[in-house]
Amino acid sequence: MKGVSRETPVWRDGAWHRRVWRLAGPMILSGLTVPLLGAVDTALVGHLEEPTYLGAVALGALVFSFLFWGFGFLRMGTTGLAAQAFGAGDEPALRATLLRALTLAFLLGFLLVALQWAITAGAFALFEASPEVEAYGRLYVLIRIWSAPAALARFALTGWLLATQNPRALLVIILLVNGLNIALDLLFVLGFGLGVAGVAWATVGAEYVGLAAGLVIAARRVAWRAQPVSLARLLAAGELIRMFRVNRDIFLRTLCLLAVFVYFTNLGARQGDVILAVNAVLLNIASFYTFGADGIAHAVEALTGGAVGERRRATFRRAVGVCALWAAGATLLATAIFGLAGAPAIDLLTDLEAVRRAARDYLPWVIAFPGAALAGFLLDGVFIGTTRTREMRNMMMLALAFFLPLAWWLTGAYGNHGLWLAFLLFMIVRGLSLGFVFWRIERRAGFVAEG
Repeated sequence: MKGVSRETPVWRDGAWHRRVWRLAGPMILSGLTVPLLGAVDTALVGHLEEPTYLGAVALGALVFSFLFWGFGFLRMGTTGLAAQAFGAGDEPALRATLLRALTLAFLLGFLLVALQWAITAGAFALFEASPEVEAYGRLYVLIRIWSAPAALARFALTGWLLATQNPRALLVIILLVNGLNIALDLLFVLGFGLGVAGVAWATVGAEYVGLAAGLVIAARRVAWRAQPVSLARLLAAGELIRMFRVNRDIFLRTLCLLAVFVYFTNLGARQGDVILAVNAVLLNIASFYTFGADGIAHAVEALTGGAVGERRRATFRRAVGVCALWAAGATLLATAIFGLAGAPAIDLLTDLEAVRRAARDYLPWVIAFPGAALAGFLLDGVFIGTTRTREMRNMMMLALAFFLPLAWWLTGAYGNHGLWLAFLLFMIVRGLSLGFVFWRIERRAGFVAEG
């Protein structure tokens, strides 16, 4: 951003706050619809007669968190690479980045469909749930896997549209997908009585509609006929290697994060179906902060990536500072909301009295979650936008190595309270380690090589 004033304090820089809001606002609004969708799924099955259905959807959804979050590099890597091309004004590179990402996304999506039986068998070998929960969970997975090509391609489109600073288009797509998903949920579960299968089929239908909308929007933006991308540009060895390196690091980082959630869920499942359901309800509540904070992290990615492309260090630092203020404000707001509305939210998500009583006992951990997670979310955005993915990967590995033995010991000693304590400590270590690396880089060469 030209004309950055170094004298204007960060909190008074109205132009930058408007810029961040223009990017983060639609992403926060659209991001909040994701946990809303999860809440609807949870509420629909949580009001059926047995906690078995709730546990099954929780486990089935976790399988897709593992699969789709594992391929989250399609969104994050595309954002970092495309944002730098956008900042540099390199339109051919911008289009080539999208084509590479979409090609990879479709290949991986159809591979997941082909491997559906192996994925299902392997996934449920990791969990120690009751036979009833596992049976319904397998049904959910075998239906929802058909959404994989559309879901992964939409990841690539999301990253590219974010990098080109087109958040309104993203808002339209995400609201369309999640709104349609909720409507189909209500139709299939309440109207047709399909239960767990209805929740899965609703997601499949919504994903393909969202993909179609995204492709139409992207096609209008890139003007393919005016400036076509040559095959040589698309297959340029240097760009393919760079894409592979960035995506590899993000993939490994995401696997570590997913390992935390898998281990967290598994340790909860060992404590019985009620605790498994309790943790599913509480994670749904906590995810309202997660997806809201992601909106600010997405703004950080686009703005810092653009600053790297422009080679403007002052712009980079101002982007980080303003977004840090926004992240702190979102954290305080989420903490207050969880404290005031956490108990009523539990009652909305389930009418199983045993689950309600137990969930209230563990609610303070959800209230503390935003403060523990703040730094990690913000700095993830910085490292993705600048494509400093190796450092982000290494710090996540460090935090995982800290979490695994600690969670095992604290859960054995203090039950589910110990499990939640370990989870929050993992979030804190993740943020502190990234903060240390950020400080070291800024003290030396910095993130932006000015030209």
